[in-house]
Amino acid sequence: MKKLEGKVAYVTGSGRGIGRAVALKLAREGAKVVVNDLDQEPADEVVGAIEALGGEAIAVVGSVTDPDFADGFIKAGIEAFGGVDIIVNNAGYTWDALVHKMGDEQFDAMIDVHLKAPFRVIRAASGFIRAEAEKEAAEGREVFRKIVNISSIAGTGGNAGQINYSSAKSGVLGMTKTMAKEWGRLKVNVNCVAFGFIETRLTEASDEKKTIVVEGNEVGIGIPKKLVAGMQMMIPMGRAGTPEEAADGVYLFCAPESNYVSGQTLIVGGGLTI
Repeated sequence: MKKLEGKVAYVTGSGRGIGRAVALKLAREGAKVVVNDLDQEPADEVVGAIEALGGEAIAVVGSVTDPDFADGFIKAGIEAFGGVDIIVNNAGYTWDALVHKMGDEQFDAMIDVHLKAPFRVIRAASGFIRAEAEKEAAEGREVFRKIVNISSIAGTGGNAGQINYSSAKSGVLGMTKTMAKEWGRLKVNVNCVAFGFIETRLTEASDEKKTIVVEGNEVGIGIPKKLVAGMQMMIPMGRAGTPEEAADGVYLFCAPESNYVSGQTLIVGGGLTI
């Protein structure tokens, strides 16, 4: 029997990059997955990939910053699969600038997607989780659920040019510790994974000026090749991580071996902690 057999996992931002790798990893371990992306096509592709593995998944398309998103996301998963066992708050992006060049909109955008959105998802799941936990306790059963929040070494140690992103990701650490205390008696393990330099479309080495549009905002992607080379020299393991390696770090907090681990932050950064 696979370790996550019968579990239902919700992964925000799972149409591409790290989120996609997390969704596939959890599916391979037996979980049914509620996939989310801003766009229909990548979400459907991940659902198809999971089904090709013999798993089950549904797609919930939408922005995690939409005030109504979280309730609909959790509701869709409960209606399709009947449970809430794992939540991975992964969705996000960066929108960098030095502080003297950053406006309120740019700062608020990072708080909304990286901090407020996970709060809303956790809150949306709270009614179901509390009711189920109370029922399980009355029956003398110990059933563990998992919440994995995603942070960054920019949140654990700060990073120039990212006061918005670093502030949001630092807030995720406090959210994690608070929810570990608040929901410990409900048998919910709440932990955090802070990523270092992971290769995705947002961090690929490129000297071309590339942008994507997120929430109506044009956001730069890619990192100059010279800067990437310098970053890799700082990493003790000598290279950036892959999305699959990042997903493995998340899985550690989803597996039953972490049933007595809560309120912790794991840095997946090849030895670089800033």
